[in-house]
Amino acid sequence: MVGEPAGIGPEVVVRAWATGRVHEVSIPMLVGSAASIERALEVTGVAARVRVLRSFDAPSDDPAIIDVLDTGALDAADLPFAEDTLASGLATAQWLAELDALARDGHFAGTVMGPISTGSLKLAGKLDMVISPTPGESYLLLLTGPLRVAHLTDHMSIRTVCDLITPDLIDGALQQIDAAMRSWGVNDPRIVVAGLNPHATGEEEVRAIAPGVARARQRGINVEGPSAPDTVFRQCIEGRYDLVLAMFHDQGHIAVKTWGFSGNCVIMMGPPYLHMSVAHGTAYDIVGTGKADPAMMLSAMRTCGVLAAGKGFSGIDN
Repeated sequence: MVGEPAGIGPEVVVRAWATGRVHEVSIPMLVGSAASIERALEVTGVAARVRVLRSFDAPSDDPAIIDVLDTGALDAADLPFAEDTLASGLATAQWLAELDALARDGHFAGTVMGPISTGSLKLAGKLDMVISPTPGESYLLLLTGPLRVAHLTDHMSIRTVCDLITPDLIDGALQQIDAAMRSWGVNDPRIVVAGLNPHATGEEEVRAIAPGVARARQRGINVEGPSAPDTVFRQCIEGRYDLVLAMFHDQGHIAVKTWGFSGNCVIMMGPPYLHMSVAHGTAYDIVGTGKADPAMMLSAMRTCGVLAAGKGFSGIDN
């Protein structure tokens, strides 16, 4: 999905598309505003032809053709630029619904959401269309090279995190993560759980994290922890583990953004299909300047193709 049409989403999409590397691992199709893609081609100077589809059809495997499923949610005459609008919020919500329906029907093996604007979605009263991390249901997973970090919790205070962590939550998250990784082609995933406190020696480790890890291990999941959070991310980078389960937002995000910010990408675990996005926003301040970096979008699109095909993390080469 191209994302907020007023932002840099269309620009980074066409630049990623133009590399030809997306087609090495998938046959892609866009959902959204064809007019925004046409404008992005002019801004970036990418030489490609837009083919507008009004309903799902077999996409082309030619990188010179950009297939856009555009059902008319946004009038091309009202195409916004570098600002939030009600029209783009309503259109974005419709595109997200279309993307979800197509994936659930099996037309897409995986989906990538371009950078959206919560401002536009709020104007439209459609913010609920965005899948948000919800402990016990959905989890955010960030990937940057050999460092892969899932987050038990997302945007909440540390005090709330302390109260929220239970053996059931840890065990359930590990089951969901292990199953997802296996579906992506990661055989016998090696997972490690970060502790919450320095050196993983606090009350939360004793009463909640360690018992949850023990339950998951009894189920046959290859998991260790709780491990000291000041060393566990480095151990993943060095190849000891395939993934770290962090306890809260900044614990995982600081490690990811320090190790490799440009080119990282995001998986939202929860939907019954592989659903990915990028870790940057709409960047209204540089829209139309040609400065938008497509590295994250290219990484997300290639990673989606590789994992949806069940080729595992070893097949990713961004």
